[in-house]
Amino acid sequence: MTTSNSRQSEHNVDSVFLDRWSPRAFDDSVMPKADLLTILDAAHWAPSAFNYQPWRFVYGLKGTAEFDKLLGILNEFNQGWAKTASALIIVFSDTLSRPADGSAPKPFRSHSFDAGAAWGLLALQAVKAGYFAHGMTGIDFDKAAADLGAPEGFHVEAAIAIGKPGDKSVLPEGLRAREMPNDRKPLSDVAFEGSF
Repeated sequence: MTTSNSRQSEHNVDSVFLDRWSPRAFDDSVMPKADLLTILDAAHWAPSAFNYQPWRFVYGLKGTAEFDKLLGILNEFNQGWAKTASALIIVFSDTLSRPADGSAPKPFRSHSFDAGAAWGLLALQAVKAGYFAHGMTGIDFDKAAADLGAPEGFHVEAAIAIGKPGDKSVLPEGLRAREMPNDRKPLSDVAFEGSF
């Protein structure tokens, strides 16, 4: 068992998995671009089928027009807290494999699975760098695709807010009590030997 960040695992996992959580209260600070690029670099080392790497990240740093554009893609609830993040990202995945030989693209079944692997590494690297990442699907998916110029065949997966932890008093009152690492279902509820 591992204990860290007021959480306890059932098995001996690295503490980074317990330290990672998804806060909404950020400190409204500016993030150096190099820090964000380091976090994105870790994400892009994720495993993928045929090493296709279908994930794409469109990002904006606090204090830029790009940040404001991405903030406008989030729904009103998420805008209310994500405005204090240091960076926003919209994650896309390529639904097609596009062979280098120029032959016709084909459906790429694991695009979302692979993009999820990249998101997981992004969240862990954020913790290692002193930041936290909060993924969300409360966004306008059509607006994200249109406003960010998604090429044909690219799927909008989610948005991510990244920042350093802030005081929960910056959150609307209804969110303050929820601003803490949460637990997980028992492993036996999600992992089955042989069949469900």
